[in-house]
Amino acid sequence: MDEIVVVAGGSVPSARAAEAIPRGARAIAANGGADHALALGLDVDLAIGDFDSVTPAGLAAAAHVERHPVDKDATDLELALRAAVARRPERLLVVGGSEGRLDHLLGEFLILGADWLAGVEVDAVLGDALIHVIHEERGLRGDEGELISLFALNGAASGITTEGLAYALRGETLLPGSSRGISNRFAASQARITLGSGVLLAVRP
Repeated sequence: MDEIVVVAGGSVPSARAAEAIPRGARAIAANGGADHALALGLDVDLAIGDFDSVTPAGLAAAAHVERHPVDKDATDLELALRAAVARRPERLLVVGGSEGRLDHLLGEFLILGADWLAGVEVDAVLGDALIHVIHEERGLRGDEGELISLFALNGAASGITTEGLAYALRGETLLPGSSRGISNRFAASQARITLGSGVLLAVRP
């Protein structure tokens, strides 16, 4: 598959998530994400997790089910992402809500930049926020004036250069815990972000 949609559990995905899903996309659902996928009209190839928060209808709609114990070392979303990566897609789109447990939401943000996802183009829609993971280079389309914030993950991101953003970065370094990359904005309909090393999370709230 060239592209796989991974549907997270937790709160209901937003209308923006529904708009971002490609027509005819196949999905992998994490736990209660099976119910969200069903509501979004997606065909679920695999539902995976401990299924402590899914309806029988959501589970029955999945072509395949992989059950894990409640006591485990990975979240249901991580299990779903690992299953998706094993299918060798070119792109992953993660969709989920932004309400509910803060620790789960923070974990979702952090896992998107995991080293084992580096070979796949990863985007996410969590609530109303559109998120892009950037390794080396990404071109992005947006509306002039639209907000975009850049965060370094897993250590320093260095050699960052931007084109098409109001506040240009020219070979700069962003560090985890710094607010240097927050509240930039699109200065044109297209932007390009490159970096020499590290991982960036671009968040469009």
